[in-house]
Amino acid sequence: MMDISFIAGFGPIGTSDSRSRDFWIGSLGIQFDEPDAAYLHTERLAGAKAFAVWPLFQAAEAIFGSTEWPAEIPVPQAWVEFDVASSEAVKEAAQELAAGGHRLLRSVTLEEWGQWTSRLLSPEGLLVGITYTPWMHDQGE
Repeated sequence: MMDISFIAGFGPIGTSDSRSRDFWIGSLGIQFDEPDAAYLHTERLAGAKAFAVWPLFQAAEAIFGSTEWPAEIPVPQAWVEFDVASSEAVKEAAQELAAGGHRLLRSVTLEEWGQWTSRLLSPEGLLVGITYTPWMHDQGE
């Protein structure tokens, strides 16, 4: 069985207009970095290693290689990533999930920023990532 180390990140899937920015920054006062256009990200909130508003078009591009979310797949309202101990553990978890009848939207991939990911939708429509994020693990582990 997989052994999840921690929640690597969580956040809503954002709208293309200003509503997400207005709510998270304007209404709640969260300070974000913006490493990519419309991608609001911070690692300064306790409780998760990261919190980010991930625009739907970027999620679609990361998973499907297109900025359009496929019409036949429910649009997620939020995302969560569960980090495991290694890239090999991501591969094992993806195999376990697939063997359990879950449809992986993206098989195991080494992202350009160095994170290993595999993604699927939960029954509730939550975009779930099983990930290995090397810089989030303590060096002593």
